[in-house]
Amino acid sequence: MASKCVQVLQSAAFSRAYKKLRKNQKVDVDDAVVVIIKTPQLDESKHGDLSGVYVYKFKCNSQLMLLAYEFDPKTRMLLLLGSHENFYRVLKR
Repeated sequence: MASKCVQVLQSAAFSRAYKKLRKNQKVDVDDAVVVIIKTPQLDESKHGDLSGVYVYKFKCNSQLMLLAYEFDPKTRMLLLLGSHENFYRVLKR
């Protein structure tokens, strides 16, 4: 299976957001990361300033969460995690 060779990296912004979550929310995020590792091209790449960035949307305790990431065949870089409010504005920074 190819997903065993994938290295998952975290940005500082993702790490800070992940630390603030409760245990049950972390389980939902971990499940989303597993999906990204197995099938990284679920969504189309963003355009303009965010070209090369993908955003995976999933439910976390009945709230929509967004997870921004970049990928190549051997790595997945988790960039940002949060709700839709101001998500893309923060991601552009």
